[in-house]
Amino acid sequence: MITALNAADFERIRAGYDPDPASSLSLQAEAYTQNEWFSLEQNAVFSHSWQWVCHIEKLREPGAYVTTIIAGQSIMVVRDKDGTLRAFYNVCKHRAHELLQGEGTVGHIMCPYHAWAYRLDGKLQVAPHTKSLKGFDKSEICLDQVQVEEFCGFVYVNLDPNAAPLTEQSGDLRREIMYWAPEVDELTFGHRLTYDIKSNWKNVVDNFLECYHCPTAHKDFCTLVDMDTYKVTTHGIYSSHMADAGQGSNTAYDVSNAAVRTHAVWWLYPTTCIMRYPGRPSMIILNIIPVGPDRTLETYDFFLVDQSPDEAEVEAIRYLDEVLQVEDIGLVESVQRGMNTPAFEQGRIVHDPDGSGKSEHAVHHFHGLVLDAYKKALNP
Repeated sequence: MITALNAADFERIRAGYDPDPASSLSLQAEAYTQNEWFSLEQNAVFSHSWQWVCHIEKLREPGAYVTTIIAGQSIMVVRDKDGTLRAFYNVCKHRAHELLQGEGTVGHIMCPYHAWAYRLDGKLQVAPHTKSLKGFDKSEICLDQVQVEEFCGFVYVNLDPNAAPLTEQSGDLRREIMYWAPEVDELTFGHRLTYDIKSNWKNVVDNFLECYHCPTAHKDFCTLVDMDTYKVTTHGIYSSHMADAGQGSNTAYDVSNAAVRTHAVWWLYPTTCIMRYPGRPSMIILNIIPVGPDRTLETYDFFLVDQSPDEAEVEAIRYLDEVLQVEDIGLVESVQRGMNTPAFEQGRIVHDPDGSGKSEHAVHHFHGLVLDAYKKALNP
């Protein structure tokens, strides 16, 4: 990847960061506002990390496929006829036309441009009118593969062919998720919320990773969970955020008959947020999708026991959409505007050594991972 940034730029951008969160400043505003850093991240961060695609329910049967965009690249994930989960660049080897759109089921992968057809394992099967070509052997042609993994009921891909498996990289994350949400792979899609946010993706992640702002900005949320029990723990490429449900009535949504009494949330580097709110057994995936240095898309996918949300889940979705997200989007868009002024370069990380939700140590952990990615890209 060609970038105007170099090792000297890395030394500048890491200034103020300290491995000790009690002594550290945040990432500098330049990393949130300048297109050069966003462009670097497409390769340094997103092309070398595990990215969420979908729930496994979309890819259980042979021929089922899903397409997605990762680091600006069109990717398809398909279950082949032998039951193996595969992922490929969604690009025909003939003239680079995209092969599949959206999601669905196919018996083979046919290019809509010149009808080249591939088996579900990626090998070229049919190439019309090529018999007279010299030195052409269709058995030597195969779609370019991408790493793919099923992990705790969801499908992830990684564009880096040398990346370690997600199961290996993520340490105890599988054990934690399956302890708190053992039925996750049996859930079904129920609802999606989408947002277009005028903010850098890192501001969105920063905001997610701390509840220091909650008593000020999320008063309803602070009645949904018991803030005295809120603990945040960082590990490798993820962090866990745990709290008990509030003991009395709350102003967010009704959890009086909730089977799940724990607020269990995980962030997986760099952009996947896995959430289990109090209520019926369920899982919410917040997928943070970087678009530009000052624009981010979000999808909130709700995976439920049944396709139709019950009354309490309808109210929970309404609360997330009409209250919590409105509050959070207002916060991160304001921060982005502030970072574009000469009045701010970086701020102090607020650290509680006891790991409470009102500490910013998970933000500091995230910044360290981003800086590691920058360093690797700029100091090869």
